[in-house]
Amino acid sequence: MIQRTEALHLLAEQETPPGLLQHALDTEAVMRALAGHFGEDQDLWGLTGLLHDLDYPQTAENPAMHGIEAANALSGLLPEDALSAIRAHNAEHNGSLPSTRLDYALRCGETVTGLVSAAVLVRPTGFEGLTSKSIRKKMKDKAFAASVQRDNIRQCAEAGLDLDAFLALTIDAMKTRAADHGPVNPE
Repeated sequence: MIQRTEALHLLAEQETPPGLLQHALDTEAVMRALAGHFGEDQDLWGLTGLLHDLDYPQTAENPAMHGIEAANALSGLLPEDALSAIRAHNAEHNGSLPSTRLDYALRCGETVTGLVSAAVLVRPTGFEGLTSKSIRKKMKDKAFAASVQRDNIRQCAEAGLDLDAFLALTIDAMKTRAADHGPVNPE
């Protein structure tokens, strides 16, 4: 299995934009927390989250290939269950339907990072005092972070967590990266 340093090198080779890299690192943190909660392999789940959008710079204009090309590029570097989850995180566009806990965990885990990041940016206190109740309220406001697929977040139930527990776990995981949230410093 690929090591984290090699995974970061792959992202750099793809010239991953700063915002997408932040999303990848946030997803890694959430996936590691989910793996810990479920007693799964934290390194495997973390790497799956870190690399799930590896192909996005090349497939942004061709959503039907997003996830497919990443899985192809990572073949031999990650086990098949991770590759399946990477394909399934974009099921709406590529037809790779989720079926395992890892598949659903990646779908809800990578999606929720956008909602939490947006919430943190509009709060004067950032992560301080942020609760699952705050995020649930933002989920109800369809105009807030409008591109975030709320139904994907609710698939946390398919992974084995109720929404409040999932949101609390996500907030805690993303807090570990709190210093990286906010305006991206180009220096």
